[in-house]
Amino acid sequence: MATKVVLDFEKPVVELETKLNEMRECLRSSAREQAPSDTEVLAHEIEALELKVEALRRSIYKNLTRWQKVQLARHPERPYTLDYIYMMTSNFVELAGDRHFSDDKAIVGGFALIEDSTTGFSQPVMMIGHQKGRDTKSNVYRNFGMAQPEGYRKALRLMKLAEKFGKPVITLIDTPGAFPGIEAEERGQAEAIARNLFEMAKLTVPVICVIIGEGASGGAIGLGVGNRILMAENSWYSVISPESCSSILWRSWNYKEQAAEALQLTAPDLLAQGIIDRIIPEPVGGAHTDPETMAGTLKGMLIEELTLLLKKEPAELVNDRIEKFGAMGVWNEE
Repeated sequence: MATKVVLDFEKPVVELETKLNEMRECLRSSAREQAPSDTEVLAHEIEALELKVEALRRSIYKNLTRWQKVQLARHPERPYTLDYIYMMTSNFVELAGDRHFSDDKAIVGGFALIEDSTTGFSQPVMMIGHQKGRDTKSNVYRNFGMAQPEGYRKALRLMKLAEKFGKPVITLIDTPGAFPGIEAEERGQAEAIARNLFEMAKLTVPVICVIIGEGASGGAIGLGVGNRILMAENSWYSVISPESCSSILWRSWNYKEQAAEALQLTAPDLLAQGIIDRIIPEPVGGAHTDPETMAGTLKGMLIEELTLLLKKEPAELVNDRIEKFGAMGVWNEE
């Protein structure tokens, strides 16, 4: 059985939950032996501790630092692209290969059907996203979610296929960065990412980009040019990771917390800066604590966005996208 991952800031809650479980077990085992009055006292103590645990949990996750959100975004139990696809859509058909070199397992994609029986909404879409592994073997297979040039070229091939059939594109971003190996550079890593930026800006179908975990550097933006940018509450999105920023500025990884604060890489930061459009609320404790609820929330927001975007003409979608990204950033002309 896999060991549960507990982050440093989660330990106070885990300690109280452990004590709470012990008290519950004690109540069950001694219910027949103790007097009703003693059992009632223990039940009241358990109820009070439950309230304390819930209050502490909400307090901790409401006041996370930027670095703590980075840690939460990297949680190994967090739902990944394929998890969301299977929870939100039906009839998913995965498509492979870039038709030039190989099939990059760090990026997955294919057609799927997203629908809502209560409203009657039903729309085929192209789902594309980074995919990490759950253990050492699967992480090696998925290259830890770090795509190579053929991965970005596969993604572009699928986007153009969606455009050909007039289907919206939804990208799910979760990567520590594009693969930095020499072989990736030899096959044109920078060109592949730049080409995606250029071509995604011109797609004549709706494009929605969602940061579900880590959104690092060009590896993330290579799937990140969309009409609408959504971001999970406990994810991060930045030109560089806190560790790499720390190593450049301080020549050490020991200042990653300070780097995370300076980078302003969380969802509220980027919403205030106009980089993203909406924040996807997560269950208390993070998306991994209740993946089904998280997927349901994201699905509902995607349907809302698609309903609006599908009403727009192709030229309007392209212009909106170009204006959106053209307006980002602040500069002064001398």
